[in-house]
Amino acid sequence: MRIYYFIVLITFASCQSNIKMKKNTPICKKKPELLSIHNQERIDDYYWLNDRENPEVINYLNSENSYTDSQMKNTESFQKTLFNELKSRIKEEDQSVPYLFNDYYYWSKYEKGFEHPIYLRKKKDSNIDEVILNGQDLSKDYEFFNIGDYDISDNNQIMAYSYDTLSRRIYQIRIKNLITGELFPETLENTTGSIVFANDNKTLFYGKKDPVTLRSFQIYAHELGTDQSKDVLIFQEDDETFSCYAYKTKSNDYIVINSSSTLSDEYRLIPASSPLEKPKVFQKRERGLEYNIYHHGDFFYILTNQNHHNFSIKTCRKDSTNKENWKEFISGKEEVLIEGLDVFNDFLVISQRDRGLLQLFVMNLKTKTNHYIPFNEPTYVVGTSSNLMMNTSKLRYSYNSMVNPGTMYEYDMLTKENKVLKVKEIVGGYDQSQYISERIWASGRDGTKIPMSMVYKKGLQKNSENPTLLYAYGSYGYSIDPTFSSNRLSLLNRGFIFVIAHVRGGEDMGRKWYENGKLLKKKNTFFDFIDCGEHLIKENFCTSKNLYASGGSAGGLLMGAVINMSPNLFNGVIAHVPFVDVVTTMLDESIPLTTGEYDEWGNPNNEEYYNYMMSYSPYDNIQKIDYPNLLVTTGLHDSQVQYWEPAKWVAKLREMKTDEKLLLLKTNMKAGHGGSSGRFEYLKEIALDYAFLFKMENIIE
Repeated sequence: MRIYYFIVLITFASCQSNIKMKKNTPICKKKPELLSIHNQERIDDYYWLNDRENPEVINYLNSENSYTDSQMKNTESFQKTLFNELKSRIKEEDQSVPYLFNDYYYWSKYEKGFEHPIYLRKKKDSNIDEVILNGQDLSKDYEFFNIGDYDISDNNQIMAYSYDTLSRRIYQIRIKNLITGELFPETLENTTGSIVFANDNKTLFYGKKDPVTLRSFQIYAHELGTDQSKDVLIFQEDDETFSCYAYKTKSNDYIVINSSSTLSDEYRLIPASSPLEKPKVFQKRERGLEYNIYHHGDFFYILTNQNHHNFSIKTCRKDSTNKENWKEFISGKEEVLIEGLDVFNDFLVISQRDRGLLQLFVMNLKTKTNHYIPFNEPTYVVGTSSNLMMNTSKLRYSYNSMVNPGTMYEYDMLTKENKVLKVKEIVGGYDQSQYISERIWASGRDGTKIPMSMVYKKGLQKNSENPTLLYAYGSYGYSIDPTFSSNRLSLLNRGFIFVIAHVRGGEDMGRKWYENGKLLKKKNTFFDFIDCGEHLIKENFCTSKNLYASGGSAGGLLMGAVINMSPNLFNGVIAHVPFVDVVTTMLDESIPLTTGEYDEWGNPNNEEYYNYMMSYSPYDNIQKIDYPNLLVTTGLHDSQVQYWEPAKWVAKLREMKTDEKLLLLKTNMKAGHGGSSGRFEYLKEIALDYAFLFKMENIIE
């Protein structure tokens, strides 16, 4: 995905390969593949790109990279300037706020010039810092490196950590003796990266992936110092629409195995002190029943959609966990979506979304009183963080907005006193008063009011002359909150407006907001985005000549759909790792994520869903029309959206489109869905994005 320089010499002999050149533009050779289902036939001319081991595929991707480099060559110097500008705002020597857990403080830090973090701890009431993991040292032999997770044994002597060196989100696990500094001999392969220790200080639980689909489908127990072949299979998820993982309750009493699909959950409990006991089902899975569990003494709190689509909170005794024993604690509300809980001995903190705005609702379980933590900006983001202790009145939470860089607070739930732990520093200075954020509303074509979060430099005029970047995601019920970005300042300072469209398909406005943007209502996501863009033009923020769009993954699907539906609305579009070949992918059960996503997109083996998906699938709806300028990115090792989807999409667009505008494909040959690893390397990818936008606007510095 994004920045990778590789110069390929194209000679006359290349006519013998699957790459041809016309006007210096890569043209992908057609190899027709007949695909048929429901008595309908499709011809996929670029199906052959679905083979990363084929040298001709690699040649094609490299030729596209070279073409992108050539088309963006006049921005190379500007990209370097942008990279340095983006990097200069980041405090190179920085560290997280230490948190206390099991008599030790834990934190991470970055040293100047380093891409990867160093993890440290120190014993409570001690001044001696102990390095427990040095990510910079571990990464030195790899082109890609990412630390996944780590956990510490109850006796504080053993550490297990996971890392990925390919960007396929397949992790290795190593185990370290924190007293001697020595590594245990075993390496656990093909894992999900998540780790949790049992209370016996010798057993750890981890998840394993299906080698083909990459679905997390097994939970194993591993005894320290033994070979992985001796690990005990604790649970296997045989339903291909479900994935599973293991964790420990905050109370430290249970190992929990969660198995979830889009619409259903099932939990199993194992006493953390008896790790090889047979797991006990909390409440068996039922289609449409979603729930999360939180242990508290003799009870569990349950966050569930059992009788309200915006979720309610129930309780049950720990020895009577079936849903027949659940008792109402907080009822669901039509205007409030309950998103999560933080459980303490004497307090309960509810994270909820009221008409799209996040709130923290604090309940005192002893006094039966409650209150909200107040926030004053029109649009903001707040979330609880690192609250690992039960016996405390202190709540740690973070707050930021599109103009507020962010603050970590420690809030006393008893006295209501707020203590600032850390304010995010923007190196070089940042004057919040010079930027304005707003929340505005667009009217959808069906009458729905769609919220948008906007930020821009103070002094902006509504004269239609403002270059504007509209962003959205709109799938899986993921809400895109209006967070701060120091990188975004490079856009704002050059006159851009940045807007988030909170389209249906997310849960920004409650559970129905999600349900009305999925399955057979998926087109609402696309229509909402188009209507938001048209609203910005109507209100004289911009015109179609300076309106741009961006989205990634499922948001890349959004980009592909809207340029087919409304090709003249945007001057340029950036599609990151876009999910654009919807029907072919959802018909291939060997591709990672496919079976687990039928409840999100529909199963095209069902003709009704097939026809509906065919009606919007970006790849299948490319037309002989003019398209906007396009920058498309992917990663060769992407495990979420396979590289061939954007590659095929670009190849077909090159064949079909009737304009001479830019169409660029950039494949990161070393990375996957998340792009480059490290703290700064990904900034080169953002620099390319911004250079593309500035090129369209003739901004050269």
